[in-house]
Amino acid sequence: MDYILIIHEVANYTAWKTIFDAAADIRKSAGEISYQVLKFDTDANKIVHFSKWTSIADAKAFFESPKLIEIRQRAGVKAPEFIYLQLLEEGLL
Repeated sequence: MDYILIIHEVANYTAWKTIFDAAADIRKSAGEISYQVLKFDTDANKIVHFSKWTSIADAKAFFESPKLIEIRQRAGVKAPEFIYLQLLEEGLL
């Protein structure tokens, strides 16, 4: 399984979340399977988006597309950092 970790600051979490939720269908059709949204404990506008994807290639095509770049600008995203990850091991304790 492939995962994407995105760390970014947003101008306003509520405004960002509205646009994020509205993009659920396009994220799903691009290959996003599941996601988690987390915030830094000291800054509600510093967001971590962790998601499972059908493939890293699908995720890169989506996140680097002109359409997504425009959506990020409208959502007030500042300097996103994309980390593409492949699962090595998983377990429960």
